[in-house]
Order: sequence, then structure tokens, then C-alpha cells
Amino acid sequence: MTRPPTGSVQSGRPPRAGLAARLGGWSTRHRKTAVFGWLLFVVLAAALGGMAGLTGPTDTEQSVRDSARATAILQDAGIEEPPAESVMVSGPGKGDWRTAAAEVVRAVEGTGEVRSVREPLPSRDGRAALIGFRMRGDPDGRDEKPVTEVLAAVDKVRDAHRDAGVEIHQYGEASAGKWLHQILGDDFAKAEWTAVPLALGILLVAFGALVAALLPVALAITAFLAANGLLALVSSRLHIDETTNSVMLLMGLAVGVDYCLFYLRRERDERAAGHDAETALRIAAATSGRAVLVSGLTVMVAMAGMFLSGLLLFKGFAVATILVVLIAMLGSVTILPALLSWLGDRVNAGRVPFLGRRRGARGHRSAGRVSGALLRPVLAAPGLFAVLAAVVMLALAAPALGMRTEQLSLDKQMPEGAQLRVSAERIAGTFPGGPAPARVVLKADDVRSAGTRAALADFTRALRADGEHFGRGVETEVHAGADVAVIDVPLAGDGTGSTSLAALDVLRHRIVPETLEPAASEGRVYVTGELAGSKDFNDQLKDGIVPVFVFITAVTFLLMLVCFRSVPVALASIVLNLLSVGAAYGVMTAVFQHGWGDSLVGTEAVGAVESWMPLFVLVVLFGLSMDYHVFVVSRIREAHDRGAGTREAIREGVRATAGAVTGAAAIMVAVFAVFATLSMQDMKQMGVGLAVAVLLDATLVRMVLLPSVMMLLGERNWYLPRWLRGLPRWLRGLPRLEHGEHHGAVPAPPLPRDEWDAVPYERLAGTASPDGASPRP
Repeated sequence: MTRPPTGSVQSGRPPRAGLAARLGGWSTRHRKTAVFGWLLFVVLAAALGGMAGLTGPTDTEQSVRDSARATAILQDAGIEEPPAESVMVSGPGKGDWRTAAAEVVRAVEGTGEVRSVREPLPSRDGRAALIGFRMRGDPDGRDEKPVTEVLAAVDKVRDAHRDAGVEIHQYGEASAGKWLHQILGDDFAKAEWTAVPLALGILLVAFGALVAALLPVALAITAFLAANGLLALVSSRLHIDETTNSVMLLMGLAVGVDYCLFYLRRERDERAAGHDAETALRIAAATSGRAVLVSGLTVMVAMAGMFLSGLLLFKGFAVATILVVLIAMLGSVTILPALLSWLGDRVNAGRVPFLGRRRGARGHRSAGRVSGALLRPVLAAPGLFAVLAAVVMLALAAPALGMRTEQLSLDKQMPEGAQLRVSAERIAGTFPGGPAPARVVLKADDVRSAGTRAALADFTRALRADGEHFGRGVETEVHAGADVAVIDVPLAGDGTGSTSLAALDVLRHRIVPETLEPAASEGRVYVTGELAGSKDFNDQLKDGIVPVFVFITAVTFLLMLVCFRSVPVALASIVLNLLSVGAAYGVMTAVFQHGWGDSLVGTEAVGAVESWMPLFVLVVLFGLSMDYHVFVVSRIREAHDRGAGTREAIREGVRATAGAVTGAAAIMVAVFAVFATLSMQDMKQMGVGLAVAVLLDATLVRMVLLPSVMMLLGERNWYLPRWLRGLPRWLRGLPRLEHGEHHGAVPAPPLPRDEWDAVPYERLAGTASPDGASPRP
């Protein structure tokens, strides 16, 4: 049934145009200023950021809780601990390692790049020995030359004894750091040079024209370059982890391309509906431009929730993503209208053979027919399809109930079969805790006093007496001038599993309090190390995720309520987003923790999900899924405000956005899938989780769940309690998604660009059907 039109334009002075329309009008009136101003901004930001360089966090800033307190003691005392390395020499029989081990000691000492070389520690079965030492020079391990020379020296000894059946494995902070620095550079280049051509190829298929396809990619890349430069400047105050660049590239490509794609699609739809170029561009600015502002604002607010985590890593993610989304959003509503106005019909230049002929009105009608055919049974039996889709999403989310998170060590970040990962696993298997021992840091009033020496002796005896939880090779280093003692304690187990966690618990809550705390100055004795740091990080995340979740859901609900003036639509956005997030969690748990289908995505299970991934995926998906939700529901609302009934409004809204949503989802999935092919395990998990979530969100959620739920609600979709209709003034000032494509409206004649700001969208738009037909009289 067709409703009477709502919100008709009244006689008299028309209402002021929206912010997006005003920005688009300014850009078209000042095309040169907009284009050259944008280019100047990008160049200046990139140049200034390049000169400043990215400032990374210190060890203390990266740690939390007891791990941070222990690191702070060392930092305050001026104790610089160069990276530690371990070399394990093993032979076929007892003692067969001795000759090769002696040569390893001579070789590494001969480089002049090591210090504190320890005597070989035999294994329990006598078939292997572990040699430990520390690197000289830069304590941060950024200088790769020393470790490169040491690795080469060990390799020579390995080659000399290969025929004798002697195996030599090296692993440590320096060698792993060298691999990390190299792989981060390679992975970033791979992501950049793979994701961009993929996005361009998909856009070529979507638009059938080279110029139209290049515009979104160009905007996304320039937005990333500018954001990257600004991020470097910000890092002087808020230190940023280097992995943030990869996250920012991913987000920049995703939102930058998405915003342009929706804008360009709307402009093409209006041209196909019979509007002239100027009118079509004004309609796109007032509708898709407005939706871009709402979507961008929602993404940025969602990202701001990461500041509540209390973790520097997430604060860096928040700053990086807010910067790139803000720049991409502003570019979409300013530089894009200016370029489209300047290009005119030349935006379709460079048509791709065969593809170009299928685009335009016929292409939109074809997309509309396909989506209409898929939508027909959903609208005919909305209850059935809502239940089926929800069951599928919940089934995919089910594995997440057993999700286990940990801060993956560098050896687990490496691909399966990598030499360093194999070495780490072999060393840990023979000498539990050897490559990554727990580290106890004691700050005493007088570390040389008899009481402190007795406490250290009692501590060592307690460790040796508990062979179930602790390994051999406890090392104590006393810094008399700073009154600090540092004790390395090998933990039982593989360094991450339940056995190692139990050993850490015994160390922290029984042995340290009983033996060392009485001798500590003001109780300052803390346990750090890889496993302790991972546990502290996880505990902080568990405490921080609740306020982040509450903030994101509350603010997203409020924004959707203000923009759509509907409680059911705002609630639906939260529930649907949670289903997408749950499905992403379930898939990540199934693939990377349990190994279900890991070979299908070219990866392997590591028994856990990276600890920062759940919170990051939650925030990103809550932000990005708003793209689809805002654009689809806004078109449904347009049809409803023109007088269409519920079924017809849903049908028109979904059909009108099907092509754009499909193209945007394809680009997002492709970009995220590129990250799933990188070497780092956390990048793989992020890529797989986000790609699956976006695919489900754009298909099952937006094509089945959303229309079926809205169909079941009917006119209740637009319910707003009376007491909420008088929203506060500052909320009413936000961009609204109440479009005025009223039944019976007639397209206005073309107007000069300098009159854009004075003419609202209601005077411009006719009632175009989503398949490209002419406006209805």
C-alpha cells in the first residue's frame, strides 16, 4: 500500500541546504582551490611527516601492570639490557655436542658483538647444550649489523658439523627482531602493491571506465599519505607502534574507496534517471554526501572508544584510523564533487571494452533485477528468513565461546617452517623457558646487604626445589650501583600454554612473595617477561573491553537514533553489528585456534587468537558496517518518505544500493584478504576475520536479515517516542538522513553552481525508480 508523502516542501522560503550539499556547492564553485588545496595539503602532510619520522613506544609504554612496573625500575635505574640470544647444540649421543659448542662460543666471541657468554648448559638427557649471551651495542636492537654477523658466525659452525649429525639452532630477541623489521617492510610493500591494483580492478568492473575507477583509488591513497604524515607528527606526543601503518592502509583503502563508490554510484543513478549532470551531482551531494558524513562520524566515534582500553597500542590504532577516516570523509564531500564537476561526462573516459557497454542504466537495471529476485522470497516470508539467517550467524559465532587469547610471541608470529620458528620450538622443547624466561626485577634498599643476599639465595633454592614448574639455568645479575637485581627464571612448558601459566602463577603468588618481597624496597619486586607481559596485556584487555563496548554501542545507538529518528532502526543496527562481530570471532577461533579449515586460507593454527584482535575487530566492524547500514537504510527511508509502503520501500532501497554495496564489499573483502596472505600471524587473523565479517555483513545481514526484520516491523520501523521528538539542539544539528524525494516532485531546471547552497535537495530530486527509469509524474 502506498502512503501519502511526508515532509513535503512548504511554500515560502526553502530550508537551508544540508552540510554535505553546502560543502559540495563550495567545491564546485571553487574547483581549482579545492583540487590544488587538497594536493598541497597531502604533499605538506606527507613531507612534514617524513622529516619528523615515526616515534615508536618504549618498552615501559608497551607494557602494563607488573610488567610495566618492572620495566620502569630498569629504566629509572638506567639499566640497559641488550637483546639476549640462545644457541642450542645437539648431537646423536650424550656429549656429542661438546666440540661444536666450544666452536660456537669461540665464533660468537670472535665477532666482538657479544658479551656475557655463559658456559654451555647441558640438557637433562645430556644430548644437547644451551649457550646464552647478550648482544653489544644498541639496547633496542635496531642496529641489525651485530646480529647479522653473529648469525653468520653460527651458520659457519653449523655447516662444518652438518655431516656429523650435529644440529645447531639459534633464537633470541635480536634474531627475531631482525626478522620482524625485515618482514614488516616486505609485508607493507606487498599489501600496498597488491591491495591497490585489486581495488582498481574491482572498480573497473563496477564502473566500466578507467577514470571513474581511478577516482576512488586516488582519493584513498592520497588520504592515506596525508594521514601517514600527520600520524608521524602526532607520534612525537603519543608514541605509535610501527604495525599501525598497516592498519591505517587497510582502513584508508576500505573507507576511502567505499565513500567515493557510494557517491559516484548515486550520481550515476541520478543521471540514469534522467537528471542533467548538475542536478545529479547536487542530489548525490545532498544524499550520499550526507550519508558519508554520518558514516564517517560513526566510524570515528567508534574508533575513539579504543582510548578507553588503557593500552597504548589501541590509542595508536584510534589516532591512526580517526585521521585516515576523517581525511577520506572530507575528501569525499569536497574534492570529489569538484573533480566530478570539472570532469563532467569525461568521468566515463577510458571505457573498458565489453564492460563499458554493460554499464549505465542497463547495468543498474540488471543489478536491480538480480537483487529483486533474491529479495522477493525474503519479503514474502520474512519470519522464516530472519530465523534462518540468525541461526547461520549464531552457528558461525559459536566457536567464539571457547576463544583463547594471548599476546603471540614472535616465534608464533612467524610462518610455519620458518627457520627461526623451528629453532625456537626446538630450544623450548629441550630447555623449557630457555628462549623466553620469566624475569624477576627486585629493587632493594641495599642489594649488597646480607638480608638481600640471603633472600636471593632462598629464592634460587626454592626454584631448584620445584622442578615441576621451573627449568634449569636460573641466572641472577646484580646491579650494585642501582640496588637492582634481575633474575631470569625458565618456566616449565612451551612458554605459552597452561603449564607455563601455572608456573608463572606459582612464581608470582607464592615464591616471590615468600622469598623476595621481605627484602624489596617498599615491596618493589615484579615479574615480567614474554609470558608475564602477555598475561598482563590480556588482563588489561579484559578489564578495558567492557567500557569500550558500552561506549561504542551507546554512541552508535545515539547516532543512529538522531540520524534516522527511529528507535527500532537504531536497535537493529546494534544487534546486526553484534551478529557480524560474533561471526568474525567464531571464524577466527575456528581457524586460528582449532585449525578448522586453516589450509583453505593458507595459514596454520597457533592455538590462540592474538590478544588485541577481539577488541580491534569489534571496533572496526562497528565502524565499517555502518557504511552499509547507513546507505541501505537511508535509501529505504527515502522511499518511505516519498509515500511508498513498507514492502515497496524496502524493495526499492535494497535494489537501489545492491550494486554499490556489492562493489564496496568486494573491495573490502579483497583488501582484507590481502592481509590474510601476509607473513605475520596477527595480520593473517585480522585479514581473515574482517574479510569474513564484511562478506557476511554485506550479503546475509544486509540482504536477508535487515529487510526481513524491517518487513516484520512494518510501520513500527519509524517509531520514535514522543519524549524523544524534542531532541536537544546540539543533536538536532547533526546531519539528518531524512531525504525529501517526494511523490510528485519535478526535477528543477539546472542552476548555476553559485546557487547550490540556497536550494535544498527537496527542490532538486524527482522520484526515480531504482532501476534507472525516468521520474514518475
